[in-house]
Amino acid sequence: MNAGLSYREAAVEGASPVRLVVLLYEQAFEDLRRALADHRRGDIEGRTRNINHAILVIGHLQASLDKEQGGRVALHLERFYEQMRSGLVQAQFGQSAEALERQIACLVQVHEAWCEVERAAAAPISLTETAPQQQESRPSGEWSA
Repeated sequence: MNAGLSYREAAVEGASPVRLVVLLYEQAFEDLRRALADHRRGDIEGRTRNINHAILVIGHLQASLDKEQGGRVALHLERFYEQMRSGLVQAQFGQSAEALERQIACLVQVHEAWCEVERAAAAPISLTETAPQQQESRPSGEWSA
């Protein structure tokens, strides 16, 4: 069995929805980095396969948007995904390394934002954030923790 595939399967199992989004972004820009390497080697078939897979991953991200709960963010992400897919088709037909590099840069930026969301969601919540401090006046001899 492929060790990389086993690792990914383990990472996906039990992952939060935000973690799954982060993993999909990582897959998309890994596909595009491979496509760029294929382009530089003149491997048209490899470039096409990797770009097509990235388009599929981005399509999955787009299809998973919850526009009712996501509001404006979901609408902005939908436009971003449409632009990404369109840009990748243009990069494929134009055989442009620069266009692929731009697409990778865009994905990396949005990936970093999702990583920040994931970090914020995983951060422990302190008691001071969840309940306001109650200041009661206690007799000076009473112990409090």
